[in-house]
Amino acid sequence: MYDLAKKLYVVLYGIVAVLFALLGLAITVLAIVEAADGLIHQGGVAARFKAMLEAVGMLTIAIAAFELSQTVLEEEILRESKLAAPTRVRRFLSRFLVVVIVASSIEMLIAIFNALHDDTVKLVHAAATGLGTAALLAAWGYFVARNRLAEKLEPEGLEDAKGEDNKV
Repeated sequence: MYDLAKKLYVVLYGIVAVLFALLGLAITVLAIVEAADGLIHQGGVAARFKAMLEAVGMLTIAIAAFELSQTVLEEEILRESKLAAPTRVRRFLSRFLVVVIVASSIEMLIAIFNALHDDTVKLVHAAATGLGTAALLAAWGYFVARNRLAEKLEPEGLEDAKGEDNKV
């Protein structure tokens, strides 16, 4: 029964990984369309710049989707070493938060550029995004620091996983 459930989860994780990749691809196509439309059909430089920023934002989200697809594939399907739940959570969460923090930082920069060119009142929203991203980064650092003890509880599993990282 356990093997059947495990195989079912591998299939489900595979579906999720493929969907993340497909959605990332679709967003990439939309970014290309946005950039091309901005270069060809937009009026002045400011409108073209805004279209390019929108395309960068879309590409940032596409990269996040691709990275999540790769993380699910590597951590949940390809990895054979057995890690305890705290170590698995820390590894998966760390990979996920790197993507979220980088994407949020890029989105904040895009929001700042847009606000400076359109409406400076929107700078408050960009600053809030920056503060939220900084808080998330600080919380992640605290989480990692507090969970370092988990590595000492299962050194064999962690060594197996580190060795497997080169293969995956």
